[in-house]
Amino acid sequence: MVNRELIRQKILQIVYSYYQHGVDNVDEAERRLLESLSKSYDMYNLLLLLLVEINRMAVRYYQMRQSRVQRLGLYEEVSSRFIDNRFILQLESNRQLMEFREEQNRFWADQEEFVRSLYLQIEETEFYKEYMNAKSTTYDEDRALWRQIYRQMICNNDDLDAIFEEQNIYWNDDKAIVDTFVLKSINRFTPESTATMPLLPEYKNDSDREFAVRLLRRTLSNAEYLHSLIAGNTRRWDVNRVALMDRVILQIALAEITSFPGIPVSVSINEYVELAKTYSTPKSSKYVNATLDNITHQLIEQKKLVKSPEALPKQEDDEQ
Repeated sequence: MVNRELIRQKILQIVYSYYQHGVDNVDEAERRLLESLSKSYDMYNLLLLLLVEINRMAVRYYQMRQSRVQRLGLYEEVSSRFIDNRFILQLESNRQLMEFREEQNRFWADQEEFVRSLYLQIEETEFYKEYMNAKSTTYDEDRALWRQIYRQMICNNDDLDAIFEEQNIYWNDDKAIVDTFVLKSINRFTPESTATMPLLPEYKNDSDREFAVRLLRRTLSNAEYLHSLIAGNTRRWDVNRVALMDRVILQIALAEITSFPGIPVSVSINEYVELAKTYSTPKSSKYVNATLDNITHQLIEQKKLVKSPEALPKQEDDEQ
């Protein structure tokens, strides 16, 4: 599940904190990075488990309503379509997710009011009512319902964001990326999926974990050299007057560009320009783009970087 976009984001958080708090221990920084990536994987599992908890809340309401109808002798049918949804029953029986649930059995139990409120909000949506009133449903429609629930009720949910922020200050930064993996996991289910179907692994392969560790270590161990590259290309400013976040973004970007020849320079630059848009000032993205562009062209001309200039974006004027 952990991809390079998330890895870059996590390294930015770790390195920024590293310099802010005056820490000088690369091993500790690596430990914190891997722990933080592991926590993001926990978030992925918790979000899948939230779907199961919503359905379990639905079962409770179904049973209460059924009991009321019987107690009052009402001639009214209580539909079980939602709780009999074929996709959610598959997810609920997934062994990997249930093993995780055993480890985290208090997380959603401690958020019962949130789960109840979320379920009742779902009941009020038009797409839920249309699903419940349909003459019949296919497996694809069952799965599509939960995909819609996730997109409309979970992806941008302020109450959920507050819950996650209490657990981990970085989780809300991660959530947009993790959401894409939850939706991808929903899409992977088919009518033939069994309880042994694997969910997404923490790392797609060992190379992503190696990328994370190597990039962090190159960023910190080569700090003096990378800092000199930045200082030599900071126009009209002493480098120490450049915002710390911008310097950290540039430092990590240059560590990647100089250490991973297999990654096109344009890809690396674009990734860190996007991080600047998210984490720094309004002008930072143009400054980061122009500075990285200048430095990479210089390194290629000096033959210190074996990259094709055609792979680089066009140069832009530095506005800082």
